[in-house]
Amino acid sequence: MVINTNLSAINAWRALETNNTNTQKALQKLSSGYRINSAADDAAGLAISEKMKAQIAGLNMAQRNAQDGISLIQTAEGALNETHSILQRMRELAIQAANDSNTLDDRKAIQKEVDQLKAEIDRISETTEYNTQKLLNGSLGAVGTSSDSAKVEVDSVTGLKIGDYLVTINTAATKASAAAGNNDLSSPTDVSAWDVTINGTKIDFTGMTSATIDDVVNKINSYKDITGVEASNSSNYVKLDQMNYGSDAKIVVGGTDAAKVAGAVTAGVDAVVTIKDPENISQQITGLGQAIDYRGAEFIAKGAANYSATISVTSSGASLQIGANKDQSMLVDINEISTKTLGNATYGYIKDINLQTQDGANKAINVLDEAIKQVSQERSKLGAYQNRLEHTINNLGTSAENLTAAESRIRDVDMAKEMMEFTKDNILNQAATAMLEEIAA
Repeated sequence: MVINTNLSAINAWRALETNNTNTQKALQKLSSGYRINSAADDAAGLAISEKMKAQIAGLNMAQRNAQDGISLIQTAEGALNETHSILQRMRELAIQAANDSNTLDDRKAIQKEVDQLKAEIDRISETTEYNTQKLLNGSLGAVGTSSDSAKVEVDSVTGLKIGDYLVTINTAATKASAAAGNNDLSSPTDVSAWDVTINGTKIDFTGMTSATIDDVVNKINSYKDITGVEASNSSNYVKLDQMNYGSDAKIVVGGTDAAKVAGAVTAGVDAVVTIKDPENISQQITGLGQAIDYRGAEFIAKGAANYSATISVTSSGASLQIGANKDQSMLVDINEISTKTLGNATYGYIKDINLQTQDGANKAINVLDEAIKQVSQERSKLGAYQNRLEHTINNLGTSAENLTAAESRIRDVDMAKEMMEFTKDNILNQAATAMLEEIAA
């Protein structure tokens, strides 16, 4: 029999302390709503949960970034809508001025309105802003140049980060061609009854009862804008060539007299290039003819096989952070839309439009058609950006929701289960207290 050490009391006291600790933990969890209130509750779970919380906060902020990006794009697109309206009015005035029913004074009055409209296009270009950032003056444009534009021409560097891109032509694009026909046209020939179709279009040789080789070539070429095929004189035999590069640009000759204008056809070949980006990551791309689409950018591969050129991107536009982690961004570029950029070197630019003569007014129609097309392309690009961002927002919302659910399963307490544990520990506390009181008595 032991007198000095009361083992029963010690055992009851230990059980009481354990139950009391468990009760306090359960009470803390029930009060806070969290299963993990300190690292001691679940060290690994806490680390995982904190990483998830960082991702969730990042995803939610990325949604806001994407929404701000849409607002920026809508601001620019709204301004371009007005630019479109101005260009349509200018085209209407150009058509009016092209009519010789107008006197010089009439045309001068028309030119006054055109000058004001040109000034407004430039004002829109210079003053359209979002959060003090100018949108249409070219400061958000993507700029890239080729080390040899005669071999690799830059059409657009949309979507590319700043840096140097090495473009190597593996396979040069070619045009489809047909061997010369089997009919010798060294002397005038009656071709009026020839039955020939080129790419589905019937060539009408009616009335050509004494045609030379040049007559036949010219007749076929009068349809080239429809057929895409050009004829030439090959030692008094007709030879056909596609006007466009690539495998999709075909030559299909039909009719009972097809052999008189074309022999065997050699199909065109699409360009194949390898592009190495600034991070030395290489990608081989097969183009459409000479046109190369690379990450949204567009190049024209004109050189021969094994030729290389460097595309230097010096400006990539605005970067929208649309992800929760590093480098999860999207590039948005907006070209300068002003009177000095609308138009082209072939037809001229809006800034130079002069409707005070019939010839000037007539030429202005082509310039304005090109300008309207450019603004349409820019608005189309902005619309594509906006549609992408809307999908981005939906995806970010779904990701944040699912990640929140996963974090909740780790961090949040199951109230029903914890209440059961609290009730059990509370009863045990009462039982242990009662036993100590019994022992003491």
